[in-house]
Amino acid sequence: MNKLNTYDAAIVGGSYAGLSAAMSLGRAIRNVLVVDGGKPCNIQTPHSHNFLTQDGNTPTEIAEAAKKQALAYPTIQFISDSVTSVIGKNNEFEVSTSQGGKFFAKKIIFSTGVKDIMPDIPGFSQSWGISVIHCPYCHGYEFRGRNTGILINGEHAFEFGRLIKNWTPHLTIFTNGQPTFDQQTFAEIEALGIKIVETEIAKIEHENGQIRSLVFKNGTSEELDALYARIPFVQHCNIPEMLGCTISDAGHIGVDDFQQTSIPGIYAAGDCTTPMRSVSLAVSAGNKAGAFVNQALTSGR
Repeated sequence: MNKLNTYDAAIVGGSYAGLSAAMSLGRAIRNVLVVDGGKPCNIQTPHSHNFLTQDGNTPTEIAEAAKKQALAYPTIQFISDSVTSVIGKNNEFEVSTSQGGKFFAKKIIFSTGVKDIMPDIPGFSQSWGISVIHCPYCHGYEFRGRNTGILINGEHAFEFGRLIKNWTPHLTIFTNGQPTFDQQTFAEIEALGIKIVETEIAKIEHENGQIRSLVFKNGTSEELDALYARIPFVQHCNIPEMLGCTISDAGHIGVDDFQQTSIPGIYAAGDCTTPMRSVSLAVSAGNKAGAFVNQALTSGR
């Protein structure tokens, strides 16, 4: 290894989980490299919630404060770049970046997040994270009691509808076409007082991401304040899969209780590992990943 570019750990992705892992390792006096491409999935989200001491702050404010605090530790280095490959084995990894950088590390932590796949509905992507939302714990309180929709079809429609009804009685499920759940589920949803609309959606009318109404392909429309949606995603970085890390059926990087993947020396934390997507949980997972990487380094594993 080139000792000038050798680190105890290289962290791929420098948002909440990555910076938290870096701080944990920096406080353990480990030499850490954080490489971040600057593409957080919550870039449009106006406020972050359900995070003690940070409730109501913007994601950018939280990330900037986290970066400033992490980089106060002299053994942490941060570069704005994108990792293109990771090769090697435990304690002998080589990291390459798009700007021609080459670095060596004993351990790797992936905190690269996921990329949401937007449906082909005009106005959806512009409203994503603002009034088209995925998590009631992150955003539900701000839309409590408001006209709310759920864009969902299939077997999970009843459970998600029952959950969201806790925040508002003014709730409609939009299946965007023929329902794919059975008649019993249909009846259970209606028994909760939740309306079901099957008409296909043409577009979302909004103002700077704030929904005004759904417009349907038959020319009708319905006023809304918020729309929950569970949309597909892909890993923001495919390197863990290329290295042989186990990927779950849902598409997440598989990790154990110590945030370690199925490949020795490679760890992962944050949204890339779990459907529980929140800033607070990402910070927690990153902190844990850093601690267990330090433990592995200490024991020579």
